[in-house]
Amino acid sequence: MIETTAKTGRKDVGTLIIASLLIGLGLITLYDVTTYSDSDSVVFPSFVAYALIFCSVLVIIYSWLKPNPHNGFGTGDWWRRFLLVASMLAACLAMPLSGFLPATAIAFAGGLIAARHEGWDARSAIIFALSGVFIMAGFYSLFRFALGVPLP
Repeated sequence: MIETTAKTGRKDVGTLIIASLLIGLGLITLYDVTTYSDSDSVVFPSFVAYALIFCSVLVIIYSWLKPNPHNGFGTGDWWRRFLLVASMLAACLAMPLSGFLPATAIAFAGGLIAARHEGWDARSAIIFALSGVFIMAGFYSLFRFALGVPLP
């Protein structure tokens, strides 16, 4: 009983550290957009930075008010975590070289493989591949044509 009480009173240090780092990244982004010459290109990064800071502050407050001793990395598959981060980094590195759609396909495929815990069969692979094509085409159309964002 004493051990359980001690665990429930513990603050989730990892959550507090990551949320604080995200606040720092938001502040760096807000500082960086002050150097942009085109005022239209300031809107989206500023909005995302403010949202990141706001949500991170909410996470810190929630974590202090209601700590979760079971929060953390857990006992899941580490290769899934590594694959997710690696596919996102690969997409970021590939985007200037290959363009938006191939880089997005890398991130989508890596994230999907990392997230899919059930087995793969031909039917589910085809359904997910077609869904990915429609999702990527939708985002491309949204950014390129509706929002007028120049894409690589």
